[in-house]
Amino acid sequence: MGNLGEHIQKADWKKEKHVPVIECPESVKANDIFQVKVTLGKEVAHPNTTEHHIRWITLYYHDEGGKFAHEVAHIEFNAHGESAEGPNQGPVYAHHEATATLKIAKPGVLHALAYCNIHGLWESSKPIAVS
Repeated sequence: MGNLGEHIQKADWKKEKHVPVIECPESVKANDIFQVKVTLGKEVAHPNTTEHHIRWITLYYHDEGGKFAHEVAHIEFNAHGESAEGPNQGPVYAHHEATATLKIAKPGVLHALAYCNIHGLWESSKPIAVS
C-alpha cells in the first residue's frame, strides 16, 4: 500500500483540472499581510456536481529551513446540488475556491492539497520569497 504521500497526485494545472492553483505574489515583505487564493480548474474546468466535486482544499506553508509544514487554512465545500428531489436539483453549489490572508517572516513554499471525491488527492506548490 505504501505511504499516503505516494498516492498524492501532481500534474500541470494548465492541463489537469484537479491540480490546485496557488495565486499570490512571488515575493512579499517580511511580516506584511498578503492574500493567497487557491482554485481548481483555472484552465480546464472541474465539474461541480453531486456526483463529481472538490470536497476540500488545505493550504500549508513550509518555511525555509523549517522542520515541517504549517497548516494555514482548510476549507470544506459541502453544497454540491444535493436535494431531496435528487442529485443536482439543490438550490446551492459551493465553488471550489479559497482565499487566505497571512504574513510570513521567512521565505518558504506554499503547498495546496485538494480532494476530489472521485479522483483523490492532488497537490501543487509555489515558492515565495521574502524581502
